[in-house]
Amino acid sequence: MKVTKDIQYVGVNDHDIDLFEGQFELERGMAYNSYVILDEKIAVMDSVDVNFSKEWLSNIKEVLGSKKPDYLIVQHMEPDHSANITLLTSEYPDMVVVSSMQAFTMMKQFYGNDYADRRMVVKEGNTLELGKHTLQFIGAPMVHWPEVLMTYDTCDKVLFSADGFGKFGANDIEDPEGWACEARRYYFGIVGKYGVQVQNVLKKASNLDISIIAPLHGPVLDENLGYYLDLYNTWSSYGVESEGVMIAYSSVYGHTQEACKELKRVLEEKGCPKVALNDLAREDMHETIEDAFRYGKIVLASVTYNATMFPHMKTFIDNLTERNYQNRTIGFIENGSWAPTAAKAMKKEFENSKNISFTNTTVTIRGAMNEANKAQIEALADEFL
Repeated sequence: MKVTKDIQYVGVNDHDIDLFEGQFELERGMAYNSYVILDEKIAVMDSVDVNFSKEWLSNIKEVLGSKKPDYLIVQHMEPDHSANITLLTSEYPDMVVVSSMQAFTMMKQFYGNDYADRRMVVKEGNTLELGKHTLQFIGAPMVHWPEVLMTYDTCDKVLFSADGFGKFGANDIEDPEGWACEARRYYFGIVGKYGVQVQNVLKKASNLDISIIAPLHGPVLDENLGYYLDLYNTWSSYGVESEGVMIAYSSVYGHTQEACKELKRVLEEKGCPKVALNDLAREDMHETIEDAFRYGKIVLASVTYNATMFPHMKTFIDNLTERNYQNRTIGFIENGSWAPTAAKAMKKEFENSKNISFTNTTVTIRGAMNEANKAQIEALADEFL
């Protein structure tokens, strides 16, 4: 696939993987992207997962023919992008490896070689001349590893964005939900903690004339770039993307679930544009995390369990706070037959979070929902709307 006249796609699609990074469920596989820039000097941009070594090398040889690459540029050292450095350096012994110093340290750790005899160490502001293509290197530390570089091609105006602007899903399967859904889950699952660092990179990108974004996962983005950049700005600044209320609950015998469904009904009846209802025991945790960051108002509902919240709720809140959850309004529903303490426990989890406000109304159920609880739910809905 041609990205531009001189830039060819040589990545692969993984249809066998079930979990990305050992935790993110994948329904449509995963893409590991790699690119070749053809000029007076030839550069290969990153490699792919170890399970696709032969296919990747075959893709490169098909593009190069009898030519040989002059450079392998390593933007990111996660093994799904670096696993074939040894393969390519063995195949082309005169090829120079280009990366950050921290990446070379990681190469030694992962693969036993830091290529001291054939490497080019680059950092923010350095350039590499290929001919008519000049590559500018952009430091992107902690997006989402510390060694990460992004690369801008001044000729074709392509930003090679490493893991930035990536998404779940193989590139040869159409995603009926569009780009944003799986890109959002990918972002908040993997990069979400590092909003400040992403904002820093976006500021650098704003000074570039970008026509194409070429990430290491997901499709090459070559149209309506403002849409993708605006979403990344919202996500990385912990802004609100969509109007609505997200409800996440942990229920044992169904009474807490019933209260959440009642709240959903009331909110919708009152004109709430969207209510996302999530059962923490049954739905993909990372889908629920995605919803929590998408909306500005959330309700956490839990039974009292061992004098605190239910374990699924604790895991969910931990996932939010470790990703710097902020700028949100939170309401609580708790249930406890004799000593309801879940709301207090849930609220305490956010004591170190920034710009979190709490509703005045907390719905407290003792066993089964009653008319007083319905009045509390009405009041909670009114606060949100």
